[in-house]
Amino acid sequence: MLPFSFEWLWDISHMLFMGGLWYALTILGLGMTYCIIKAAIDTSKGKGSH
Repeated sequence: MLPFSFEWLWDISHMLFMGGLWYALTILGLGMTYCIIKAAIDTSKGKGSH
């Protein structure tokens, strides 16, 4: 069921679930972005293991 579907009702349980979902996805995305950028910087500086 999608938010633009006619059966979707924006009650408090849906708002909490969607808020928690987007919070968790944001934390995971920021963590992955940090790791990718740190790996790229370490690789360009030659700090990687041989």
